Amino acid sequence: MSKNGVPSPQKIVSLLQCVVGDAYCLSQGTDSEYVTRQAADIENQFQDHINSGLLEVIAPPSTYYPDFDKLRQTLGDPLERVKWRTKQNLDFSYLMMYAQPKGTFYVQLEDDILSKPGYIETMKKFAYKQISEKKDWIILDFCQLGFIGKMFKCVDLSKLITFFIIFHNDKPVDWLLDHVVQTKVCRFDKDPKDCKKRKDQVWLHFKPSLFQHVGTHSSLKGKVQKLKDKQFGKLSLHHPHKNPDADVKTTLKAYKGYSAVRAYKGDTFFWSLLPQPGDILAFHFHNPIIIERYLFRSGNVEHPEDKFFNTSVEVLPVSYSEDQIYPKTKDGFLVIGQFKESTGVAEGNVSSTVGYVKVMRLYVHSESDRWAILSEIHIQPAENKMGIFGR
Repeated sequence: MSKNGVPSPQKIVSLLQCVVGDAYCLSQGTDSEYVTRQAADIENQFQDHINSGLLEVIAPPSTYYPDFDKLRQTLGDPLERVKWRTKQNLDFSYLMMYAQPKGTFYVQLEDDILSKPGYIETMKKFAYKQISEKKDWIILDFCQLGFIGKMFKCVDLSKLITFFIIFHNDKPVDWLLDHVVQTKVCRFDKDPKDCKKRKDQVWLHFKPSLFQHVGTHSSLKGKVQKLKDKQFGKLSLHHPHKNPDADVKTTLKAYKGYSAVRAYKGDTFFWSLLPQPGDILAFHFHNPIIIERYLFRSGNVEHPEDKFFNTSVEVLPVSYSEDQIYPKTKDGFLVIGQFKESTGVAEGNVSSTVGYVKVMRLYVHSESDRWAILSEIHIQPAENKMGIFGR
């Protein structure tokens, strides 16, 4: 899934499907507990999208996979790599089989990519343009890397599924895809130039690319993936927002010019040296406000691991309601949320029982062995609920 998510109007015509295959461990075989954990984590993070039907999470039965220890070694690859790419071929095939009857177009994505805004509408327009011009395309390519961003007609998926399953042990899935197209359009009595020309007529590339791969750690142990799509353009390292007027105070030490004050204004991201227990980043509002929702995102695309861990989101109200639902700290702050370890994000709605808030802060509870980046700060006041009190 794209990290930028799906804008609301595009949700109506979209269905995201996520396959959670048995995690293959080279020494222990498949791990169904991993599947359960991953499914629970996805449900945790995307509950609303699952409830609305936008996102479906599926997992193949363990009997779907072959005995990985009995695979043939091909292409001179180590057995571990053969197992990894074989499983990927089978996972992709399973997802395609499930998705085939559910739509018109199928696009392969991954969970560690960035997307351009409006990517679904852009892909649809490009696809329908080819259809209106009566072009006999097989693949519409929205990313130059591997299998990411490849669009197919759902009616064509059965051919791909069959090919991938027949040769699941032989080659990586992106190589097999190339062979499918070559088999369909190239002549044996012509040279490679003619073959490329024929392939280019049915494998159409959209520029600039709509997706960029940002992950570095592969599911294959020891494999580091640093390839980037040069067609994607420059990556945004922070997401600015208009926040309520506030004085920003922190005990965290900033790196160079990446200060908390500039981050709050939306000029850049905040980059802190090693957070320590008791460190705070506080926003003292010029006028108390009622907070409707908040979002703090740590890490960015260049430093995804520089996240806040074991850090809570707290507010200091003007007064305390009798029906308060949040725990209270010794110094009077209400703990309204915390950063998720898996995503480095803290977000949520704030109960109306909190009332007007004077100060909002992030409170670090434990030492970190990494620096921390705050790439997005968004504090949303309730409409017409700010500026009531004097300073």
